[in-house]
Amino acid sequence: MADQNPNLAALDTLEAVAACLAAAFESGDAEQVAAALRAVADSAGLAHLAAAASLPRVQLADAMRAGEMSLDTTLAIMKVIDLHMPGADPSPHGAGHA
Repeated sequence: MADQNPNLAALDTLEAVAACLAAAFESGDAEQVAAALRAVADSAGLAHLAAAASLPRVQLADAMRAGEMSLDTTLAIMKVIDLHMPGADPSPHGAGHA
């Protein structure tokens, strides 16, 4: 199983946060997703994610730590992940998650 405790120092950019969360979601492992959410909530990159998703930083951090995000929040984060992954197509018709 992959490391469930991402390095907080490495999560300082939106791209790093997106990669961390994408890997966790793709793993399909609930524990890995929860660990990634908690790590991002405590990272410097959280501010970038919150801004890109147009969400209040403190509320996003609290929801991520608790593992209790609304569907709207989850979808906003997933959209950011799709747009900020290396090789992602930023066009509205680009490849991404359906």
